[in-house]
Amino acid sequence: MRTDDRFDVVAIGAGAGGCCAAARAAAAGLRTLLIDDHAWLGGRAGTEVIDGHKVNMGAIALEPGGVFEETFRLAGAELEIREPNPATVFYLDRKVVNVQKGGLGMLLGGLTKQASRVLDQFAQARTGSLPDGRESTEDWLKRYTSNATVHAIFRNLCAAIFAMNADEIPARAFLTYFTSKGAFKRFGFHPQGTGGAWAALAAAVERLGGEVWLEAPAVALEVEAGAIRAVLIRRDGETVRVPARSVIFNGGPRALAELAEAHLSPDYVRRTREVLRPAANIVYNFATREDIMPAPGIMTFGRTATGRLCNMANLTATCPELAPQGWHQYVAYAVPRPAIADFDSDAEVENGLTDLREQFPGFDDVAKILSIRVMRDAWPAQRSGAGYDMEQETGIAGLWCVGDAVKAYGNGGTQACAETARIAVDRILEARRQPA
Repeated sequence: MRTDDRFDVVAIGAGAGGCCAAARAAAAGLRTLLIDDHAWLGGRAGTEVIDGHKVNMGAIALEPGGVFEETFRLAGAELEIREPNPATVFYLDRKVVNVQKGGLGMLLGGLTKQASRVLDQFAQARTGSLPDGRESTEDWLKRYTSNATVHAIFRNLCAAIFAMNADEIPARAFLTYFTSKGAFKRFGFHPQGTGGAWAALAAAVERLGGEVWLEAPAVALEVEAGAIRAVLIRRDGETVRVPARSVIFNGGPRALAELAEAHLSPDYVRRTREVLRPAANIVYNFATREDIMPAPGIMTFGRTATGRLCNMANLTATCPELAPQGWHQYVAYAVPRPAIADFDSDAEVENGLTDLREQFPGFDDVAKILSIRVMRDAWPAQRSGAGYDMEQETGIAGLWCVGDAVKAYGNGGTQACAETARIAVDRILEARRQPA
């Protein structure tokens, strides 16, 4: 076994959390190794090329500002985000409703006489008065309105942001996100696909003296006296032992338990099975010759035929580079029922297509399907749905989890992953400042 002892930190998993953590560690002067078992960067937010189209595998929206943009600035990496205007609209009865100025209040006010009751709950949430964490968003909303369109909108907001149905996400988590977190107030698309952002961070790691190894899975962890000591990595047909005082794991606690169960407490392993709720969605990437979407950003649907289709993005309206000349490119998302339990993938894929056909008559005649990806199980939309996260600490000194299964309560998106990266790297730096 070859030993490579050049690194201070090993970041396992080059998804959003891992790339952000590696970039922050390298920017802090730590010799950093970023590894991934795949041939691409970004994990479930990577980008592939299909028939000349740059196709995002899962996530598409990047949020400027906050910890996410700070990470790029610290690492000296370019972050190119093009923000559509308007960023979001609603599509109700095949009509665009732009609430950019009036917000949710304007939308609800046009749909139900009980709008003020719902909005009052948002106002109370902003002051810290939140419902019990056991009550679902659907049950919470039922207390204030029975309007079917309002319920469909809230379900699709839950589905679009959290990959969960309204009866699956706690109302407390939903309201926390919309009143105190980012709530996608600003977002945009990358002209090279989301993979372009991760490529910039990986290049920064290398420029700052680190390395990036793709198709190099971690096969074991060495732990001694309750502290991390090394990572064993399979690379180019051989096993490489990389000693490291600090390891950042971006595969989620459940995958960590599979990799290193012998070193983790029985309670930690048990909670990876009982606490976490991987959340699923279905991603439809397609293109047309004529523009079929009457908005440049993300469009959230109201009621649909099967109630699965939640939103859709017009990617080439702001990033024409994603598609060959003469093509318009989109991505639509459907969330199955249930999203955090077992479901029939084939049936749910067809439900999403049924909704697309209903919302866009003649869809099959004009749409070129580029990919349909079911994000579930070990490759989910969210490694754990909002409200069902675990802690970043693993019980092993020097070993930290980052990503979308250890995010702050009620948070989501790239900002949430970037925040977990900041916390992990800050703790690593604090530990290094302590006397040996």
